[in-house]
Amino acid sequence: MSAQRHTELIRAEAQRLGFEFVGFARAERLDEEARRLEAWLRQGAHGRMAYMENHFDLRIDPTQLVPGAKSVICLTFNYFNPEKQQDPEAPKISQYAYGEDYHFVVKDKLKALLAFMQENIGAVQGRCFVDSAPVLEREWARRSGIGWNGRHTLTIHPKRGSFFFLAEIICDLPLLYDNPIQDHCGACRRCIDACPTDAISPEGYFLDASRCISYLTIELRDEIPAAFKGQMDNWMFGCDVCQDVCPWNRFSKRHDEPAFDPHPDLLKMTGRDWQEITEAVFGKIFKKSAVKRVKYSGLVRNVHFLTSNQ
Repeated sequence: MSAQRHTELIRAEAQRLGFEFVGFARAERLDEEARRLEAWLRQGAHGRMAYMENHFDLRIDPTQLVPGAKSVICLTFNYFNPEKQQDPEAPKISQYAYGEDYHFVVKDKLKALLAFMQENIGAVQGRCFVDSAPVLEREWARRSGIGWNGRHTLTIHPKRGSFFFLAEIICDLPLLYDNPIQDHCGACRRCIDACPTDAISPEGYFLDASRCISYLTIELRDEIPAAFKGQMDNWMFGCDVCQDVCPWNRFSKRHDEPAFDPHPDLLKMTGRDWQEITEAVFGKIFKKSAVKRVKYSGLVRNVHFLTSNQ
């Protein structure tokens, strides 16, 4: 079969599996992005995420991850959920963590797609990635035409906004490649102006992760610096502010993945419930959730930091 036929076959199967948008990019070394990553690291914008300094060569060259790689297949998986926590005073949790851990849910679908490729095309060598390996996901999404990287640095698709996970298959199969699309942020500064901790640079396109609420509530293992008291906008795990204010997210539609539906008790919990949460309740509500990454002690730390401001 031709590269065109292979590309069409993969796209159709990916969409059948629930991936919304699929793009294809040539696997090649990212020299310009390497320079940007080096500059970002030099400025300490990665905070305590020391792992961002590791495996630099792997991050900028997909052929280091998959020898003989020819293509990067980029996919999006919708997680948008318009439901909100019922108590407006309750500490908030980012939408992406409402349901089961996306690393496993999306990775399983990627593995199914790769198996389909191997069964229907031939001896394809490839690896699946979902935000858990040294892959510059947003750059590959841009190169594959899935969207542009907005001022908040997240990928925006013109028909769906930004409430989606990115996933990739790096493989040794030549395919037809897509072109990047135009940046449509224009003069909009809503994400910059709305960020509670000024984590986005004044002109955008640069995120000081060490100031980002998602970093402070998830990645940072030490105590949250007192300088951020009163600036957390009541977020206890992650933050959706820059996405909530983005005008492109008016095109977001509710996901249809049952695994991403929240535990029945999650959205009902009051502010007091969160302050008094026990390890048993934490384990029940977040049994398969990405929230388990911070553990019970981490969530309690975050809730205490928020409530101690009151």
